Amino acid sequence: MARTEDYRATIAAARPRAMAAFLRYFRDLDRAEDAFQEACVRALSAWPKNGPPRDVTGWLILVGRNAQVDAIRRQQRATNEADEFVTDAAVGGEPDMIERLDQNHFRDDILRLLFTCCHPDLSPAQQIAVALRIISGLSVMQISRAFLVSEAAMEQRITRAKARIAKAELPYEAPGAIERTDRLAAVAKMLYLLFNEGYTAADPASDRAGLCAEAIRLARMLLEMFPAEPELMGLLALLLLQHSRTAARFDEGGFPILLDEQDRLLWNRDTIAEGAALIDKAMRHRAPGPYQIQAAIAALHARADSPAETDWPQIDQLYQALERQAPSPVTTLNRAVAVAHILGVAAALELIAPLSEALDGYFYFHGTRGVFYKEMGNTQEARRSFAKAMALASSPAEALHIRREIERLEQGADR
Repeated sequence: MARTEDYRATIAAARPRAMAAFLRYFRDLDRAEDAFQEACVRALSAWPKNGPPRDVTGWLILVGRNAQVDAIRRQQRATNEADEFVTDAAVGGEPDMIERLDQNHFRDDILRLLFTCCHPDLSPAQQIAVALRIISGLSVMQISRAFLVSEAAMEQRITRAKARIAKAELPYEAPGAIERTDRLAAVAKMLYLLFNEGYTAADPASDRAGLCAEAIRLARMLLEMFPAEPELMGLLALLLLQHSRTAARFDEGGFPILLDEQDRLLWNRDTIAEGAALIDKAMRHRAPGPYQIQAAIAALHARADSPAETDWPQIDQLYQALERQAPSPVTTLNRAVAVAHILGVAAALELIAPLSEALDGYFYFHGTRGVFYKEMGNTQEARRSFAKAMALASSPAEALHIRREIERLEQGADR
C-alpha cells in the first residue's frame, strides 16, 4: 500500500500542470491556489482508501475546479452578488476542463503560468518567490528560510507580487510564435536566477542550496515541453554542469574552494555526462545563444581531468563569442581569467582596466583584480583590491573567500 509520502510526491509532480489549468480557468492566482489545495485535501483523504486515479492530474483539476466553483457560488449567495466569470464559464459556458487538456493546451498553460510568475513588472526576487510558491508549491516558511528573511517579510513580498500580477490584467489566450519566444527567454532568465540564488550556499543540505535542484527540475519540465529549443538545452546543460561540482566547492569549514583547487574526484560524473550530451546536442542546431555558450565553457572545464588540461584558448574564444552575443562587463571579466592563463596576468589586467567604473561595486571584479596583482607580486595593489572586495561581500562564502586570499597574501609577505 502506498504511503502518504508517496501520494504527496505524486501530487507535487502534478502541481505545475494542474495550477496552470486552474489559472487559465479562474484567471486568478489565489483562486487557482485555493482550488489546488482543496483538491490535495480530498486526494489525501480518498486515495488511501480507493487508490489514486489513473489520470492523477485530470482528477486533481476536476475536483479542484468543482470545489472552487462551489465555494464561489456559496460566496455569491452570502453576498447576494453575481460573478460574471462563474455564471458564464464555471456553470458550463466552456467545454469540460479535462477534455481540453491536450498537449498544446498543456504547453501553453504551463508557459503562461511560468510567464505570469516572471512578469516584467516584478523584481527578480519577487519573480523567484512567486514561482517557488505557485509552481513548486514551497511554503512561505521554506521560501523565507532559503532567502534568509523573515516569514512575514516573504509573505508580504509574495502578496505584493500577486497584487501586481492581478493589476496587470494579463491576457490568457494562447501566445503567438513571437510572444512565445519572448516568454521562453523571460522564463529561462528566471530559472537561471533561481539557480544562482542557491549556488552560493555552502551547505548542500540547506534550504537555499535546494533552490538549485528546483531550478533544474523546472528547466527539465520546460525542455520536455519544448524539446527542439537549443537555448533551453543550453540552459539545462549549464545548470547541470555547474551543479555537478557541488560536493567540491566548499570545505568542511564553509570556505569556498576555487575551481583549479577543487578535488575533481568529487565532481558528479553522471551529471557532467548528461550536461555535456545536452550541450553537444544543442550545438548541432547551429543556433548558438548565451546559455549554450556558457554551457560549452562549463563543459570544457568539466571535461578537463586536471587544471593543466583545461583548454583555455577555446574558452577564450567562447567568451569572445559571448561578448558578441550578450556584451557585458561581467563577461569580459570572466574572459580575463582565460586571458591570464594564455597571455599572463598583465594582459588580463589590461583587458579589465576599462571596466573599473562599470564594475566598481561588483565584488568579483575587485577579488579577481586582487588575485591578478598578487600573482604579479604587487602586494600593495592586491591588498587594496581585496579590501574593496571585502567591503562588497554579500554572503559568508564571499567574505570567507577574500579572507583566505588576504591570509595567503600575508603568509607570502612573511617569507
